[in-house]
Amino acid sequence: MSAGDQRIDGYANALFEVARVEGSLSEVEDELFRFARTLESSDELRSVLTDEAVPVARRQGVVDDLLGATASPVTANLVQFVIGAGRARQLPQIIGQLVERAAAAKDSVVGEVRSAVPLTDDQRSRLAEALGKATGKRVELKVVVDPNVLGGLVAQVGDTVIDGSVRARLDQLKEQIGH
Repeated sequence: MSAGDQRIDGYANALFEVARVEGSLSEVEDELFRFARTLESSDELRSVLTDEAVPVARRQGVVDDLLGATASPVTANLVQFVIGAGRARQLPQIIGQLVERAAAAKDSVVGEVRSAVPLTDDQRSRLAEALGKATGKRVELKVVVDPNVLGGLVAQVGDTVIDGSVRARLDQLKEQIGH
């Protein structure tokens, strides 16, 4: 394991332990997952949070503005801690490690699902069960609403990707027509 990987793992473990001790691991894990996806999808946010020319207090203020009203104080404080430590660039990887560790603590794996629309609790439950049967593992579902999917779902559990999106079907159709 490289020094960078060890650092990411160390931060992930620290965040995990703080959330666990605070008794809010599931909530914090979910909020951090959503924040990481927001960070990955926004060049502007990523640029502000990783720009060392922007004072740390200002970058932490951006986090507070984003998370203050919607996330738990534990989540906001953990993100601000990582930003303050100068690790904003590694935040998605740190959060990814935390999410995997939280799933492993529940004897499950993370299943990331992209959907054009939010899923109901019933849909989430049935999808987690179906992915569990397909992978032979208990799946902890994380849903990302992604308008690029157009319709249907794209699910990933570990290295396994199941693409049942309308976009994939359209791409297949284009390929068939083109030949």
